[in-house]
Amino acid sequence: MDELINRIATAAGIEQDVAREAIAIILKFLKKDGPDEQMQKVLSALPGAEELIAEKEAASGGGGLLGGLSGMMPGMGAMGALNELTSAGLGMDEVQTVVRQLVSFAKEKAGDDVVDEVISQIPGLSQIV
Repeated sequence: MDELINRIATAAGIEQDVAREAIAIILKFLKKDGPDEQMQKVLSALPGAEELIAEKEAASGGGGLLGGLSGMMPGMGAMGALNELTSAGLGMDEVQTVVRQLVSFAKEKAGDDVVDEVISQIPGLSQIV
């Protein structure tokens, strides 16, 4: 996970703790909204990913209003994740850089087909990548 955190922090020009938080937010969102089988392959290929998600879930509690709504309404998960990312201090350019770097890294570790399947199953994600 350190390799990914360093890579994202450097590419996005953000602190490592912000990069770690952003990765946790995105992985939590993908685990919840992505196709289970492919996401399990992705998470298995990223050592420390499950632990990072668990830490995020424990720290975030209910996830605020948008986090709560995202659990009730399909398609709201992306908005909730974006809200969390901007609350963590990221601008849209930084969000795109983080997402692109995370996707690139995941493809290196889990394979293009698996990651592309995840992306294709989440509305709007392909526009960011």
